[in-house]
Amino acid sequence: QVQLVESGGGLVQPGGSLRLSCVASGVIFSAVAWAWYRQAPGKERELVASITDYGTTNYADSVKGRFTISRDNAKYTLYLQMDSLKPEDTAVYYCNRPRGPVKWGQGTQATVSS
Repeated sequence: QVQLVESGGGLVQPGGSLRLSCVASGVIFSAVAWAWYRQAPGKERELVASITDYGTTNYADSVKGRFTISRDNAKYTLYLQMDSLKPEDTAVYYCNRPRGPVKWGQGTQATVSS
């Protein structure tokens, strides 16, 4: 059974940091690319960062230099380190495969507010 479980969100002040995790089960993990997405209220889901099976990373311009995506294949886990957070980063964050996406998880809410 395919399952994606995101965690690590919370409430943080502008300039703060969060580290998100995504544990995948029932799905091929190490041989494929993975990505983080986010959806803010009233907006469509957008791609935030991706990482290939070789470890090559790519970021949306809005988060470049502030977010870092990484993976631990042995733990079937994807990470997103988010630093220098801004109020516009407030959203529900999801992980999935950019090619051949599987059933979406519940996401994790990140709120940046003073």
